[in-house]
This record gives sequence, structure tokens and C-alpha cells, in this order.
Amino acid sequence: MMTKNSAKVASYLSAGALALAASAAHAEWALNMTQGVTDISRRIYSLHMLMLWICVAIGVFVFGWIIYSILSFRKSQGAVPDTRMVHNTKAEVIWTVIPVLILIACAVPAARTLIETENATNTELTIRVTGYQWKWGYDYVDAGVNVLSTLDHASNEARQLNSSIDPASVPDYLLNVDHPLVVPAGTKVRLLLTAQDVIHAWWVPALAVKKDAIPGFINEVWFKVDEDKTGTYRGQCAELCGRDHGFMPIVVEVRSKAEFAAWLEQQKAAAQPAAAPAVTADATATTGQTG
Repeated sequence: MMTKNSAKVASYLSAGALALAASAAHAEWALNMTQGVTDISRRIYSLHMLMLWICVAIGVFVFGWIIYSILSFRKSQGAVPDTRMVHNTKAEVIWTVIPVLILIACAVPAARTLIETENATNTELTIRVTGYQWKWGYDYVDAGVNVLSTLDHASNEARQLNSSIDPASVPDYLLNVDHPLVVPAGTKVRLLLTAQDVIHAWWVPALAVKKDAIPGFINEVWFKVDEDKTGTYRGQCAELCGRDHGFMPIVVEVRSKAEFAAWLEQQKAAAQPAAAPAVTADATATTGQTG
């Protein structure tokens, strides 16, 4: 007879199974890496899958051998344990050489990809990224354009205690900002990351970029989005940086080169100080007479 506690546990398990079976739940359970929108992100993904399948093959072989040994050499089958110290040079050579070859097969492509992720030469656009509590500052070094990116007003209002706003009614709740980082597609972009107060981390999975922003230090990272991958890509601060750590998202807007150039010119024009009103000759004469 099922007890009250066991019935409760069974109901919880049934509810969990139904939740996992729902299509919406499957959409949330994206456990694997994203392939991203850059060449380097796809290389990292391929490297990840290579390592995964190597580990799966090793696991299948090792656990399969263990299960076979347990079932075939058990006491009920008449197996007698060998109490002598048995040495087999051939076996020791095999189980030493094979792991070394596997490690080399993993290390060579991993080292190549790691070196490439740090190769920020021949960049076409440099942006200094500064982390604050709790916002991001983007300084387009060569253009003299500065952008401060904070959580968008709708999300910030909905997150307040007793706001009476349903977060589900806010598009991209806690994932949108007022001013995104705008970059051109098909351009190698270099980011110089630092922080003003505490350690932050600039993380955008689609770009395969995750780098710490540390006060007093400048870290370097780069990315180059494919020409046909214009759009909006989102990320988060990935270092616990204080009370509102969860409310400083990252939004990268990738535009075509022409659209980016037009946007940059608009930002430059908006940053220009207003021109002083012209002084007419009559006004000058009047001022001189008054004086």
C-alpha cells in the first residue's frame, strides 16, 4: 500500500515528467553549446563535439568492459579470484600508449584553436568595453563615440518589488538594453575589456566570447561575425558583481557595413556640441553703444 509520502513523491515525479515532455520545456533544455555566428565559434563547437564523442567512446569501452567482467567472472559462474601478483608488460604498454595518443589527438586541435582565439592581429575596429555596477560602457576608440548600455526601462520597471507588472508581458524581459553594442558584419572587431569597480565578465555565447573585465587590467578578445549573420545577439555578465548582477545584460546588434557606417556618423553628429548663436553686426553695435 502506497504511503502518503510516497504518493506525494510519485505526484512530483509525474509532474516533472509531464513538464519535460512539453515542447516548451524542451525548448528551454538546450544543454549543448551553440554553434554561433562566427568562424571561430564554429571551430570551438566542432572541437567540443570531438572531445565529447571521444569521451563517450572511452566511457562505452570502459564501462562495457567492467559490466562484461562483472557478469562473466562472478562466483556463481565458478570464477576463482587470482591471488597472485600478475604482471603483463604488453598490457601495460598498451594502456599507456593508447591514452597518450588520445591526449595528443585532443591537444593538437585544441592548441590550434586556443592560439587562434588569442590572435587579435589585423583588427578593423577597436572598442573599449568597461564594466560598471551595473551597466556596460562602449568606447569606439578611433571614432570618438561613447555608448552607455543599461537594462531597458520596461524590464527595470517590471522587476521592481510590487510593480504589479507581469514579466511575461515584457518582451525579452531582463535581456534587453536601452543602447546595444552596434558592430558591422564581416569585420574583425577587437574588444579591450576592463572594469571601473569590481570584476565583471563580458559573455555572448553566439560570438564565442567570454572574458573577464578586471579593474586596473585590460583584457583583449576579438570576434568577426559572418556577412550574412546580421541581427541581435544577447549575453550576460558572467561574474557575480554585486546585488544587481542579474540585471546587466549584453546586447550586440550586428549590422551591414553600410548601416554601421551610417549609425556611426549619426552618433558622431549627436555628440557634437551645439553651435553658438551667431552675433550680428547690429547686435555688436548696440552692445558697444550700451557699454
